[in-house]
Amino acid sequence: MMAARRILLTGRSGQVGWELQRTLSCLGEVVALDSGAMNLADADAVRRIVGEVAPNIIVNAAAYTAVDKAEREPELARAVNAVAPGILAEEAERLDALLVHYSTDYVFNGSGDRPWREDDSCDPLNVYGVTKLAGERAIQASGCRHLIFRTSWVYGARGSNFLLTMRRLMRERPELKIVSDQVGAPTWCRDLAEATALVLSQVAAPANRLDEGAPWGVYHMTNAGETSWHGFAEAIQTLDETGARLLSIPSGDYPTPARRPLNSRLDNDKLKQTFGIGLQDWRTALALCLEADNT
Repeated sequence: MMAARRILLTGRSGQVGWELQRTLSCLGEVVALDSGAMNLADADAVRRIVGEVAPNIIVNAAAYTAVDKAEREPELARAVNAVAPGILAEEAERLDALLVHYSTDYVFNGSGDRPWREDDSCDPLNVYGVTKLAGERAIQASGCRHLIFRTSWVYGARGSNFLLTMRRLMRERPELKIVSDQVGAPTWCRDLAEATALVLSQVAAPANRLDEGAPWGVYHMTNAGETSWHGFAEAIQTLDETGARLLSIPSGDYPTPARRPLNSRLDNDKLKQTFGIGLQDWRTALALCLEADNT
């Protein structure tokens, strides 16, 4: 009798991890852990737990994502975003497992207006981006089979994100100032989770074996289209039918501890050409997210 494929999922309580619990369940037995059960800042615990679970696939949906706070806590951000992925990669190599990891548009400096490709030079502007890039490189250096999905502006109906913050503030305040010169693609965590499962269904063979010829590496994975944070807020307001006045401002009028890239556009062509997968337009995804939240 064939043993069930075992998938270790980190970040169970996060917005992406929450959705992955559902989408990955059709691919095997999912062992989903939150930070209380698996603290990525504890290297010894990470090694021990991976060894105990002995997964065929590791999906790392956990990260230190407090971008501004990371400027004050660089060592903690590094432990979670850089060191831990490297340890997961080493364990994946030892177990002959696949590691799936999520990264960010913040590995780029945001210059120009062309969507960033996977092979473009990275030059992060802040501690968060530096640590996420270090995590990518640690995975690549390990020699394990890996898929790194860079995404951007992730939101959903739970957790902490721009959508939920805007919905709350639009009800609390008559006027909001929103940055309009940072451009990217809002990405619904459910679409991200479903696309991940579709990719895994192609590269993981039925008998717990991985496709030796699979195109491992880095892929960009965002909803289609682009907008600014101000445009995202306007779309939320239209669908949510709130009356707050939204003022468009440049980034310079909203200083933050961490610098943000102005151009967060990611080119998804490699994902589509390799796996035949393209995420829906961000406007459609936003409408579906709000519809699902209201049912």
